[in-house]
Order: sequence, then C-alpha cells, then structure tokens
Amino acid sequence: MVATSPEPDLPGQGTPNHRPGQIIDVLGRIKDQIDTLSPAEQKVGAAVLSDVRRAVDESIASLAQRAGVSEPSVTRFCRAIGCLGVRDFKLKLAQSLVVGELYLNADAVPEPPDTDAPAYWSPILADARGAIREVERQLSPAAVQAAAGAVAAARQVVTFGLGGSAAILAEETQFRLFRYGVNVACCPEAYFMRMTAATLGPDDVVIAISASGRTAELIEAVNLARGYGATTIAITATASPLSDAVEHPLCVTVAETQDTLTPTSVRFAYLAVVDLLSAATGYTLGPRARESLRRIKYTALSHRAGNVLEPLGD
Repeated sequence: MVATSPEPDLPGQGTPNHRPGQIIDVLGRIKDQIDTLSPAEQKVGAAVLSDVRRAVDESIASLAQRAGVSEPSVTRFCRAIGCLGVRDFKLKLAQSLVVGELYLNADAVPEPPDTDAPAYWSPILADARGAIREVERQLSPAAVQAAAGAVAAARQVVTFGLGGSAAILAEETQFRLFRYGVNVACCPEAYFMRMTAATLGPDDVVIAISASGRTAELIEAVNLARGYGATTIAITATASPLSDAVEHPLCVTVAETQDTLTPTSVRFAYLAVVDLLSAATGYTLGPRARESLRRIKYTALSHRAGNVLEPLGD
C-alpha cells in the first residue's frame, strides 16, 4: 500500500473541478496549470513530472521531501489540479501513466544515421518495408481472392473506418473500388455506420478497417450488418474481436516502434492489403472493370490539355 498524508481526502475539502467518474488527464493538467500554481505547488508538479512512475509509487512524505515542500503542500497541489486528494491523485496519475509513459521523454530520438539524413529518415522507411514484408508473410492470397469475389458480386459495398488512419483507409478503399465500377460508399462516422448497416441485406458487403480490431462501435455496426445478411470483410489485427466478427478476415499484425513522433507503420501494411483486395476485385470483374477504367481515363484525358496518359490506377 502507498503511504499517504494523515490529512483525510474527503469530498468537500478544497475545490476539485471535475465530476465524479470523469476521466482526468492528470499529466496534461499539471503541464497546463503548473505556471498558475503557488511556488510550493509548482515544486511538487515539477517533482512529479521529473519521474512520474516514482511519483505513483512513493509516499506523500517521500514526494514532499523530493520536492522540498511540506506534506500539506502536496495535498494542496493535488486539489489545485482538480483531484479530491492524494489518493485520488495517485489513482489518476497511474491511469495517465498507462497511456502517457512513452510520450513523457520529449528528448527521446533515434540514434542518428551515418549519413546526412535526419535521424527519423531510415527508421520510417525501414518500417514501411517491414510492414509490406509482413503482409506478404501473413496474408493468404486465397483469403484475399475469396473476399474479392464477394466484393465483385455485391449489389453495393460499404467501407467502415473510425478515427485516424482507419477512416482514411476506408476512404482509400472506396476510391480504389469505384474505378472498377463497384457501387461503393464510405462511412467514417459511428452513428452513420449503424444507420447504414441497418439498410443492408444479403446482396451487400461491408469492409471494416481497424488497426486494433477492438473499436466497439465498429464491431457493433459490423454485427448489425451481418445480422441483416450482409457479407462482412475486415482488414485488421490478427486474433482481434473484429477479425472474429466477420466472414472474411484479412489480418496482418505489425510491431510498432517506440518512437512516438513517427507515424504508425501498420497503415503501410493495410494500404497494401487494400491494394491487393482492390486489384483482386478488378481481376475478378475482368472486362467490366477494364471498361470502367477506360471510361474514367478517357474522361480525364479529354478534360485536360495534352495527351500524356496519367498513372493507370488513378
């Protein structure tokens, strides 16, 4: 047990500015408010930020000694940043640490390369190459072809993706497929996904994309669509709840680096999966896909001056 101040942490003491049950990012609060605190409270905040993990585990007496303040100053600091007291502060600090530890050291950078390129240059490109290799190693061509067969035969296709790269990849999937003449739409918003899922039937296909495979709203929408008879495909992590929820899981797991300033490398892998699924759909559709592409290219070339053929896939 962590030793605490003899002062009771009772509601009504101090003026905590949060509602019961509200999630508070204590680390963010400290960084945002430290300049507005009293000198003694600023010392406590600086001591906490200098070694967050230690602050979670140490007693109030130890934290006060490390900050060079009295124990009541530690209690006042906890209340000043919106906590009910020391116990509440320690709990919320531990919760913040679960997510934030990788981001606390702003000076952590990769080892600089031997070339003139920046330190992040080689790691990002290496991660991209590694992600593509993982797709080749983990993904079954037969699984991609089976999913593409469902897409090619669908009355309509809907792509689902929430937040960050998943929503962007859902849009990219739409952009890839419509060129082949596939009737496809993108739903990047949770409530809209549920409404759309309720309109689907046995002739329709859902393609859901999620790096974690654990987004509850996405899984609910997929289950709803499947309940109405739609065929479901997922581009997601291996052995995830989303992969278990669909008929055609296209799964790739990519290990992430510890550099918080570089983009997630799994999106390179999922973009490759999108391209493989789209190309497989095009091959399955055959002449229909080629005619659709021809019309698009003819229209684009007629609209612009000159006669230079742009990339065939765009």
